[in-house]
Amino acid sequence: MTTLGLVDAEQRNMVASFPAFDPEQDDLMAFRRDLVEGTTALLNSRSIQYEEQLVPGTDDAPDVRIILFHPPKSKRTTSAILYVHGGGMIAGTPDMQAGTLGRLASETGTMIVSVDYRLAPEAPFPGGLEDVYAALIWLHDCAEEMGIDPDRIMVMGDSGGGCLASATALLARDRGKVKLHAQVLIYPMLDLRTGGANAPSDDPTTGEFVWTRAQNQHAWSAVRGKLAADDPRFGYLSPAFMPDLSGLPATFIITGALDLFRDEDITFAHRLWKAAVPTELIVYANAVHAFDLLPSALGERVRHDVLEAVRRLL
Repeated sequence: MTTLGLVDAEQRNMVASFPAFDPEQDDLMAFRRDLVEGTTALLNSRSIQYEEQLVPGTDDAPDVRIILFHPPKSKRTTSAILYVHGGGMIAGTPDMQAGTLGRLASETGTMIVSVDYRLAPEAPFPGGLEDVYAALIWLHDCAEEMGIDPDRIMVMGDSGGGCLASATALLARDRGKVKLHAQVLIYPMLDLRTGGANAPSDDPTTGEFVWTRAQNQHAWSAVRGKLAADDPRFGYLSPAFMPDLSGLPATFIITGALDLFRDEDITFAHRLWKAAVPTELIVYANAVHAFDLLPSALGERVRHDVLEAVRRLL
C-alpha cells in the first residue's frame, strides 16, 4: 500500500523525495554522504559555530570526538545536554545537526555536548554505546569547572541516537557513576525485531518513508554483530529487551503515527509508566520518521514541544 496520502500535506512532497537507502543494492558510504549533506542543508548547520575536542574513551577504546555548543554568555549555564545524533547507528555525524543544537543551546541556556560515536558495521555493539558513555563520564567529571551542576545533565537523542541515549541512561543507572536528570528520546529506535518476521506488531501504515523495514533490519544486524540473544548485555543493545526499567530518570518521548518505530516507542512508554518512571509521550498524527527536520507547521509544532519539554525537565 502507499501511505503518502496520510502524510502531513505540507511535508508530503518533501517526504516523497527523501533519499532512500536500499541495503541490498545501495552503497552505505553514499547513503552516509547523502544523509549528512541533506540534513546539514535542511538545518542550516554550516552557519553554526561550535567547539571541538577529544575525550578519553572507555578502557582501551580510542578517544571520542565531541562538539560543544555554548549558550550565549548572557545566560548562565547550570545544566547540560549530552546529545546523540541519528542515522540508525550506521550513519550520521553530530555536525550535521549543528543548526538544531546551536539553537537549542541558545534557547535553553544549556550547554550541549554532541558525540561523534563510532558507527556500525565498522564498530558493532558496544562500540558506539561505550563512546557515548565515555562522553557522559567526561561531561560529569568536568561539569563543575564548566559551571554545570553535575546533577543537571540530560541525555537526548533521535532515531538510532535515541537508542543510544536510552541505553546510556540504562548504563548510567547500572554502573552508578552518574545520576542523570532526564532523558529525551526523539522517535527512538528501541526494538531490533521491528521490521522483521518476529516483530511484536507490524502496522502497514508505518515505515513506508524515510526509514523502512529493510533499512531497520539491515542496521540492527550491523550493530548487533555477533551478540547472542542470551548475552546479559542484550538490553543495552536493544533497550526494548531490558527487563527492568525502574530507576530511570524522567523521560520525554515523541514519535509519529506513520513512523516505523511508533509501536515500540508507545510500548516503551507504557513500560516506563509501569516502572514508576515519570514519562510523557506525544504521538503526532500524519508524521513520518524524522518529520521534525522538514519545514512545515508540523515541524514547528514538534520543535516547540521539544523545546518546552527540555526547559521543563531541566
